Amino acid sequence: MSKKSYLFTSESVSEGHPDKICDRISDMVVDTYLAKEPFSRVACETLTTTNKVILVGETRGPEIKRDDLINKVRNCIKDIGYEQKGFHWKNCSIDVHLHSQSTDIAMGVDSKGNKKDEGAGDQGMMFGYACDETEVLMPAPIYYSHKILKLMAADRKNGKADKLEPDSKSQVTMMYENGIPTKVTSVVISTQHSPEVNQSQVKEIVRPYLEKSIPKELLSGLKEEEFYVNPTGQFIIGGPDGDSGLTGRKIIVDTYGGAAPHGGGAFSGKDPSKVDRSAAYAARYIAKNVVASKIANKCLIQLAYAIGVSKPLSIYVDLFDGDDEKSKHVKNLIKDNFDLSPRGIREMLSLNKPIYECTATYGHFGRKPGSNGSFSWEKIDKTTIFKK
Repeated sequence: MSKKSYLFTSESVSEGHPDKICDRISDMVVDTYLAKEPFSRVACETLTTTNKVILVGETRGPEIKRDDLINKVRNCIKDIGYEQKGFHWKNCSIDVHLHSQSTDIAMGVDSKGNKKDEGAGDQGMMFGYACDETEVLMPAPIYYSHKILKLMAADRKNGKADKLEPDSKSQVTMMYENGIPTKVTSVVISTQHSPEVNQSQVKEIVRPYLEKSIPKELLSGLKEEEFYVNPTGQFIIGGPDGDSGLTGRKIIVDTYGGAAPHGGGAFSGKDPSKVDRSAAYAARYIAKNVVASKIANKCLIQLAYAIGVSKPLSIYVDLFDGDDEKSKHVKNLIKDNFDLSPRGIREMLSLNKPIYECTATYGHFGRKPGSNGSFSWEKIDKTTIFKK
């Protein structure tokens, strides 16, 4: 964006949102297969509605018993916190319709003994982005939107906010001056709640989470009338009983909150041979290290692939500073220092591990790398490449 002064808004949704329930279940399936066979192939979509969960998709790998998957689905729903009449972990109906991966797809992706021969699992373009607006090098509106809901969910689960229910959304609008976020101008929080509380009580329950999530200096100018909580009124019926859910419908929440382009491919339910997921992680990894190296305040990277072809068809770099020669230099450094073939990405980021269920909510980016290998694409360990 080239405007000097503008408003920008991003939203997040909680782990109890119907679409996020589906993302988590689909990623649980990915992890279940990868835990038994690291090179399993999985493409799993999940649908939820009133007391119903349906899994569909394709797999290749170890035999997983249907009953084991069903029990794992119930555990996901239980952990999220659904024990409602319209959606209960214990008695909701669960259908599993997973079948073998197409041999035509497998033929284009499989390695033929040469590392360079392993092709991308699909065509498409993937974007990675980083900026210095927050300590985790993420855009401020999406970062704060996630943080509000994470704190609410933690207290709901530990009993400190027992009048809140799992389904919730947040939205943060910020004023930018000369490209820098300077203040919050409006906040929306919609949360499912117990029938025991009214809307004014709900507002006071969630207010502390707003105040804990966003620095005081950014909140100081927020007017009370611009703090919206359940603006349509009561929100008692929620989750899959209120709206159906589907894997892959929150791709902007999953990434940069609209602050950067998106190639269109969802992440959840896909094993790392699918470049929709792995190449988006690689692009974020590189963009984050570029910004962390201090050579740019923002960095956008696009990678493009063709199914069955190992090398990226194109690499695009934008540093948002008008210096085309510097962007070209960074692109050349990327080509010389990063293997962006599907195999190269998987090995660079150690992606053939059961690390995906935890990515399904509160964003795939701006997270802390885990000791189990999760969020490896958030490491800042390649900055010296760009400081040369």
